[in-house]
Amino acid sequence: MLIKGLAAAAVVVALAGSACGTGAVGATPGVLNVVAGENFWGSLAVQLGGAKVSVQSVVTDPNADPHEYESSTADARAFADADLVILNGAGYDDWGQKLLDANSSSHRSVLNIAQLLGRKPGDNPHFWYNPSYVLTVAEKITVEYKTIDPGGASFFDQQHDAFTSALKPYTDRIADIKSKYTGTPIGSTESIFVYMAAALGLDLITPPEFMDAVAQGTDPPASAVATVHDQVAGKQIKVLVYNIQASSALTASLKQLAQQQHIPSVGVTETLQPVGATFQAWQTAQLTTLEAALASAS
Repeated sequence: MLIKGLAAAAVVVALAGSACGTGAVGATPGVLNVVAGENFWGSLAVQLGGAKVSVQSVVTDPNADPHEYESSTADARAFADADLVILNGAGYDDWGQKLLDANSSSHRSVLNIAQLLGRKPGDNPHFWYNPSYVLTVAEKITVEYKTIDPGGASFFDQQHDAFTSALKPYTDRIADIKSKYTGTPIGSTESIFVYMAAALGLDLITPPEFMDAVAQGTDPPASAVATVHDQVAGKQIKVLVYNIQASSALTASLKQLAQQQHIPSVGVTETLQPVGATFQAWQTAQLTTLEAALASAS
């Protein structure tokens, strides 16, 4: 128990002292330089690395659509100096692969999460909304750290144990919602929530072609738009989930229609909110809001 307590304390120190924003990755001797394409993976990297890593997350703006991010010269320098780069993959952060190709390095390791999960461009890239994927990624980051710094293996194992413990409120909330609301029909304006809906046992009835089109910033087929409208107007769903960072006139109109039908809407985001929150605090807060909405609609 003492070891786990010390590891948990190290996580707290790391969260206070490691870079999770857009600042430059440090060059402290004995500390691994890590660049994460997005701050949700950056949060995992910080907690799993503790005082032995300095983490820079590139995409952090809570008011922007991460799909539309344009890299900078500062990002290029960070990628060139990194010991480990973590990218989401599956077309979500192609700008990151371009930076890797343009800034070769003999000492840099790269973790492409889509490849780790056996996913490819065209698949739903919102992997961080899949609880089992999160555990797989955490395990792999720990393996990467131990490979780069074998002398720190026991420390990284302790960090992994502490992180797993820190996920308990998140995993407990998922289990609680699943036990109470399995089979409940919900809608979603885009594909961001597909993985989590499945993990929660919710029946996401929005047509996939509608959600995929909104996620890609294209116009959904007219037939899909009509189906979604009918689902909301006919109160076939109990809750409407929407992506705060991918709004449009179409999604705004659906939220308005849901409000008129007294269907609660729950906003979710693609990046950590508030900025600086841990992955698990961010996700648990969203799940708590969702559970309250489901309860009010029952």
